[in-house]
This record gives sequence, C-alpha cells and structure tokens, in this order.
Amino acid sequence: MTTRARTAHTADLTPAELGAVRALLDAAFDGDFGEEDWDHGLGGIHALVHDGSGLAAHGAVVMRRVRHRGRWLRAGYVENVAVRADARRTGLGGQVMTELERVIDRAYDFGALSASDDGARLYTSRGWRLAAVARPGARAQPAGRRRPPAGRRGQHLRPARPRRPARPRARTALRLARRRCALGITAGQRGVMESTVSDSRKSE
Repeated sequence: MTTRARTAHTADLTPAELGAVRALLDAAFDGDFGEEDWDHGLGGIHALVHDGSGLAAHGAVVMRRVRHRGRWLRAGYVENVAVRADARRTGLGGQVMTELERVIDRAYDFGALSASDDGARLYTSRGWRLAAVARPGARAQPAGRRRPPAGRRGQHLRPARPRRPARPRARTALRLARRRCALGITAGQRGVMESTVSDSRKSE
C-alpha cells in the first residue's frame, strides 16, 4: 500500500480537506465526537496520511499553556488522532505520530495527550509516559481543554526538548561591560540601572 503523509496548518486546509477529516473522525469515534471535540483540534498543525482510497489517518497538535512550578510552559497537545477502519494496524497511526512528534520537539516545551487503554499502547511504545489517570468526570486537562470523552482518560507526556545551557556568569558580565562601554554609560548611570534591574527582579 502506497501512502503519502503531509503536514499543514488549519488555515492551509481547504474546506473539502477539513470535511474529509471531520468525516474520518465521526466514523472513527462511532458517533461520540461532537463540535467541541472538533474545535479542540483546530488552529494548529495537522498530519494527514492518504492512500489510494483517500484520507486514511489524521492527527493534530495544538498549543496549550500549562503552569508548572510557577512557570507557564507551551505544551503541544495532540488531538483527534484517528485511522480509517480498513487501514488500521498497518502503521499509519505511527506515521501520523512521527509527524506530530517532530513538530512538538521543535516548537514546544513538551507534548501531551489523552488516550484510552487501547490507544495508549501506541504512545507508550514511542516513549510517551503515563502521567495520570483521571477519575470519570474529573477535569485533568490543561486550561482550555474539557474532560475527554469516555474511554479517553490516560494523560501521557512526551519529555521536554533539551534546553540551551545557561551562559556562564563570567561571559555574561564581560558582555555587559562591553555594552556599557559602547553606550558610554557612566558609573552613576550604571548604579541607577542596576538598582532598577534589582527592583524589577524582586517584583517578578
């Protein structure tokens, strides 16, 4: 079976392409897919896999903001992953996730998704880690995400991408000194600047 995978932002999909995605999701979730579920998968990057019969698989990653230890992080939240019934267990779900994980690794602090026990096998095999299992009726999603439909309870995370190492203090001090010289900042002006910076840090 020859397949073709592509990624595109919601804004770059035609009405016909969006209609095909919606039809795939309606069929895959067997009627348990509403307008709110549809809306949660819009506004981000879509991964679409086509075969000779048309759209065979789809998934999307959209941004969610998550607060962790006093910091707001950018989470790439995976939504609306589905494979056409006659194309399941042929690796198409893996193709979709490969494209979405590439986006997550390059554009977000970490990835997150909700999955049923059956779907979780795909994600754990790819390195996603189970974070929590929500009680029925509990709200375990980041801000802006409602409780997933029944059967989609497991919260999975993809580890954060590596951060750039902090600059050594000596290099930072040297760079600041050079900048002061270039700007002609006097000692008195420097004292005012440092006091202002110190006050602003206290207020953060």
